[in-house]
Amino acid sequence: MPSFDNSFLMNHTCLRIKDPKVSIPFYTENFGFKLVNTFKFETFTLYMLGYETEENKHLNWSARPGILELCHNHGVENDPEYKLNHGNGTEFRGFGHICVTVDNIEVAEKELLAKDVKFQKKLSDGRQKNIAFALDPNGYWIELVENGINKKDATSDKASYKFNHTMIRVKDPKKSLDFYRNVLGFKLLSTSEFPEAKFTLYFLGFEHDPSYTENSETKPNQFYREGIVELTHNWGTESDPEFKGYHNGNSTENGAIQGYGHTCVSCKDPATFCKQIEEEYGDKADWSLKWDQGNIKKIAFIRDPDGYSVEILGHDLFADQ
Repeated sequence: MPSFDNSFLMNHTCLRIKDPKVSIPFYTENFGFKLVNTFKFETFTLYMLGYETEENKHLNWSARPGILELCHNHGVENDPEYKLNHGNGTEFRGFGHICVTVDNIEVAEKELLAKDVKFQKKLSDGRQKNIAFALDPNGYWIELVENGINKKDATSDKASYKFNHTMIRVKDPKKSLDFYRNVLGFKLLSTSEFPEAKFTLYFLGFEHDPSYTENSETKPNQFYREGIVELTHNWGTESDPEFKGYHNGNSTENGAIQGYGHTCVSCKDPATFCKQIEEEYGDKADWSLKWDQGNIKKIAFIRDPDGYSVEILGHDLFADQ
């Protein structure tokens, strides 16, 4: 079995963008992200954004959770026909949203509206009055939930904001939970069922306390975290022969458009980790890129049961750049 030491964490989520001159200020000015690193390659550039704290500011970008990777393919900003798939349309659904938790959600929403940020759902819309969904320049949904950290009336401090989770839809939760827990080492933090709407949410993250009890996380503690994966299961998809599955964000088959790219697991010894997966699962492991075999060295990509990509890399990747 793969072994998981205390270094394992969910490092980043990758989203493709059209124009970095638009997307980067959107996240830094409106949500308080900081541009941590920029990596330019021949045909694309990666922009790494995250929330800086005293605990993480001295760490390499790949050694900390809560990084948002924006991938810009050079030239698309000048292509009027270039489009991205936000994952929530009637076709090619899959990726759902990223989530930022904030200290005071009412004030945060008010400030975003004052900056002309568009919303898919405001606090006042629908039944759930404690969540909102903003829209980024490419149409990706950004969930807003209150973490209440040092909450004060009539103000919001972006230093309290957290890049909390990334939501993807899954066909069969049993298969997905087995993959994320046993292959990648995540722990099931909590489960939320919505019988009236016939769906269940599973929240997974890394937890290295040996006494931790899975599926016991309180909402306040969960909202304080970064580096969580939310798996959304719409009941019945696992047994529906007509269900064709979800779009993984990367495929262009049957007219699909790309958008979401991947999540990422980081650890101190990714080469050994990848070797352990191969030894344990053999051909059952669905690698899109095996360890150290791509143009960018010292990384790997493995697919989950729904075809979503998960990058595997080390804490020292590009540390000298």
